[in-house]
Formats: sequence, C-alpha cells, structure tokens
Amino acid sequence: MADLPGIVVTGASGRMGQMLLREIVASARFRLVGAIERAGHDWIGRDVGEAMGGAPLGVTVEDDPLDAFARARAVVDFTSPDATVEFAALAAQARAVHVIGTTGLQPAHLTAISAAARHAVIVRAGNMSLGVNLLVAVTRQVAAALGEDFDIEIVEAHHRAKVDAPSGTALMLGQAAAAGRGVDLDAVSDRGRDGVTGARVPGHIGFASLRGGDIVGEHDVIFAGQGERLVLRHVATDRAIFARGALRAAAWGLDQRPGEYAMTDVLGLG
Repeated sequence: MADLPGIVVTGASGRMGQMLLREIVASARFRLVGAIERAGHDWIGRDVGEAMGGAPLGVTVEDDPLDAFARARAVVDFTSPDATVEFAALAAQARAVHVIGTTGLQPAHLTAISAAARHAVIVRAGNMSLGVNLLVAVTRQVAAALGEDFDIEIVEAHHRAKVDAPSGTALMLGQAAAAGRGVDLDAVSDRGRDGVTGARVPGHIGFASLRGGDIVGEHDVIFAGQGERLVLRHVATDRAIFARGALRAAAWGLDQRPGEYAMTDVLGLG
C-alpha cells in the first residue's frame, strides 16, 4: 500500500466525502493520506474512520488543506463553489491532480479554476458517472441530428437536501444539446416556467427541477417533435457510482499534462 499514490478527500464529513473515503479504502488505486474539513468542525483532530463510526484508518481529519495536499498526488473535491476555488489554487501549488465534482459553479469560479489548471491537472464534471457522460455524448449527437424541429426539455430529480438547481448534470446535458445545435446555452435556456408565460420559444432548451426524498439522481432529455418524442434517460440508484468515477478520473489525471479536462476526456469520449 505504501507505494500507491496518496489521495486527499475534502469535505470529509459530507455524504459524498464519506462515500469517497469508503471507496478509497476498498480500492487498490490509492492510499488515503488526508481528510479535510472546515475549521471548527467537530471531526477535526479525530481519526476519520472513527469519526465515520468505523475502525480507525490512521488518518486524522485536519483543516490545513495545503499541508495535506503536499503529501498527495491527487485531491477529490465535492464541496462548495468558494471552497473549490480555494482548493484549486492550493492543489495547483502542490501540483496535485484536482478532481472537482462540485456543482453550482458560477463564471467567476470557473475563471479561477481555469487559472489554476495552468499549473496542475484539473478534471471537472457536473457528474462523474460513466452512464451520464455517455448520455452527454449521445445528447449532443441527437440534438445535431434532429435540429430545431424538435423541442428540447431537460428534467432532473434529486433528494430534498440538494441546494442548487438545475443540477450540474442537467446543465452538462443542456450544454451538450446546445453544442449539438451550434448555439450558446445561455442564449436559449429557459429555467422554469410559472404563470402565463406565452408560447414556447422555438429553439429554446427548457429545464425543470424536482426535489424530494432520497432520490440519488434522475435525468431525462426529451426531444419533442410533431407526432413523436425521443426520451434519453439516466437513473442513478447508488451514490458510489460518482465516487468510483472520481477515483478513475484521479488515476487518469496522474499521467496527464497540466490543464482542465472533462470526464469525457477520461472516458475517451472527448
């Protein structure tokens, strides 16, 4: 195990953080060398395995990311946009591969992440699953083939605790559809409808977000034409698919030059 590349998990106490920790411990790709939480969190100073309610893992939860990143070859980050920007700069200093699964990133965040990618490998995706990234590729192809004779609607559903909408995956799918048509998503995006909205604008791409219960993630891309509909669908039932995809991305990134990459690059679909 000592010869395996070291990896750090940020947001260790979160739902995805704990899933990542379990997958790392069970995998033969990496060894866990760090677990990060915000200053003042009650996990700080505790063994991360014991903090999760299990056996000790020999890794203490800490709030100094730079020190932890310096011991690692890779960092996996499913946190918040502002935290991710900070982690990107620190991972770049450490020349560690930074895998970003954080959603809700705004243009200013993306600009800062792109700057960090000049010095280190960054793999960023709104969704790390193999199936979703295949769906993204297919969505682009179908949008290009069908053209504006078919209206595009993207419907996504997630658990009640998700704070951003549309989901990062829905936006990935929207961007793929827009790219297939050769248009800018921001110019043709409809984000929710309420009241008397008027007729649907031709060429626009609509989004609808559902929240409830413990839904892991469901995404439909609907191509609605006259007399027929094509529905592309992905359903996630186990959050572990995102953790496994993130570790695959981290392993792939170890052999790449500095730059910003997508999960489609990792899977050879770019």
